[in-house]
Amino acid sequence: MKGLSPFLAGFVFGAGLLLSDMTNPRKVLAFLDVAGAWDPSLALVMGGAVAVALAAFRAAERRRSSLTGGRLHLPLEHAIDARLVAGSLIFGVGWGLVGLCPGPAVADVGFADPRAALFVVAMIAGMSVYRLVAALPAQPRPAEAGLDG
Repeated sequence: MKGLSPFLAGFVFGAGLLLSDMTNPRKVLAFLDVAGAWDPSLALVMGGAVAVALAAFRAAERRRSSLTGGRLHLPLEHAIDARLVAGSLIFGVGWGLVGLCPGPAVADVGFADPRAALFVVAMIAGMSVYRLVAALPAQPRPAEAGLDG
């Protein structure tokens, strides 16, 4: 059951992406083009996804373990800080430039789309750079280093 649950969840997620046409960058870019030929249909897809996720997270909060008996990894932070805002901006700019976000991009790689493959490689490179930078020791501020007189 432990291996089947992630497979089924991924299958349903991928099928939803395909059925909603979220894997089509032109459809996504038309949704983001609010000043031009705007296509609002993906708002319904996102609204449905948010509703399902909200219900799932509420149900998970009442449980001590996952349905397969494993540990639940629920978010502990709820604060909106500079890192969250910066990450959201980077995600949004990438989405707007390419018309893909990570899930649909990975699905499109399965269809041998070279643009999606390039996107996924760039995404992995970006995550790797973040991990390297995040692992660097924090630099002391001048006041902490005794340099403020």
